[in-house]
Amino acid sequence: MRNTLGGLRPWLRDHPLITDAVLAMLLTAVAVLFAHGAEPAGGPPGPDDPTGTALALIVAGCLMTALRRRRPFLILCLVIVIDVTLAALSRSGSLWLATLPLVYTIAAHRGLALSLCALAAGFSGQFVSGTARGDLGDWTAHLLMAALTMTLWLIGRSLRLRRAYLSELRDRAERMHRAREADTRAARAEERSRIARELHDVVAHHVSVMTVQAAAARRVLASNPDGAREALSAIEETGRAAMAEMRNIVGVLRTGPAVPAERGPQPGLREIATLVEQMHEAGLPTCLRFEGAGGAEATPDGVPPLPPGVDLAAYRLVQEALTNSLRHAGEGASAWVTVRHEPGELTVHVEDDGRGSRGSRGSRGSRAAAARSEAPRSEAPRSEAAGDAADRTASGLGRAAAERIGHGLVGIRERVALYGGILRIGPRPGGGFEVKARFPLKD
Repeated sequence: MRNTLGGLRPWLRDHPLITDAVLAMLLTAVAVLFAHGAEPAGGPPGPDDPTGTALALIVAGCLMTALRRRRPFLILCLVIVIDVTLAALSRSGSLWLATLPLVYTIAAHRGLALSLCALAAGFSGQFVSGTARGDLGDWTAHLLMAALTMTLWLIGRSLRLRRAYLSELRDRAERMHRAREADTRAARAEERSRIARELHDVVAHHVSVMTVQAAAARRVLASNPDGAREALSAIEETGRAAMAEMRNIVGVLRTGPAVPAERGPQPGLREIATLVEQMHEAGLPTCLRFEGAGGAEATPDGVPPLPPGVDLAAYRLVQEALTNSLRHAGEGASAWVTVRHEPGELTVHVEDDGRGSRGSRGSRGSRAAAARSEAPRSEAPRSEAAGDAADRTASGLGRAAAERIGHGLVGIRERVALYGGILRIGPRPGGGFEVKARFPLKD
């Protein structure tokens, strides 16, 4: 039985007109039976007896409920008018049963104001028709009709409120689903951007070092085979390091749960010394200095632990800035890296004495000259943009410096901004180029 009813409900929902027609015919049959039961017993009706007209009005009023889904309030008003007319013509028969599904329909499918008007119209119709029939003294029957009308109105309103509540829940779930999808897309885009920055930093640095070493090996291959072999060994080590770092970065893109990505510690300020060694081997003499509060010299081990994100951002800043100096500063240039850790702030300063700045740096210029005298006199390779810039006049040096701000330095700007830092990138007074960032540190 339960399975039969469960299969019948969907069919009734899919065929509302047939359902309403069956309901209208049932109401007509019940109303006609009530009308016959209300007729006075005795002989045949007289010529002025309106029984035939009453039955016609009853049938018309009940059959109109088949259109209750189209214009329920209009149908209700017409049924009430027919019921009052029927009461004025004959005491037999009533259409109060036909008003019940109409009141329910309006309460369940229309707004509160219209449903209240329908409830008031139903009560008023019952009162007027009862007055016309002269049977207001039977309070029990009228209270029963009013109670039934009120009950169906409340059922209709509760169903409407429940549908509205469920609709709001569905809308909220849909909004939350769209918000989650948007957050997921944003997270994926952010992760892709992060991976792109990491890949750029790793590839740009190591490939630049490998390019310089390869050019040096090519130039000294005939005259200094041992030096060429050392350069090739450095290229091999740099390539292996680049592959290892790229393997760690790209490992997060693997989706198979059975193949976990190899994870290692991210580089930080403690690895800057190794980075400086690589720059020395690549032909860019670089001095590294750690400072504590008040500018006192410190060691990498003496720097307090930093937040992982700031630590990685500082390392990538130094890596990209030194790579930039290696590619663009020119032959014989030197670089300086200063890391100062103070309470509440970390300052990272990378500068070089690139083109057009020789002899203009005072004490640091003398250190650069000493470094150049100790370094091999092999000519370092230049990129096409750097070579062209070296041949221009002093007015073109600013343009050459601007060309040094590429995607890597733009990525540095994004990293510094991510942690609320302040970044300065550009030519330094007296010649050369500098990258300086200040990261706020929370207690």
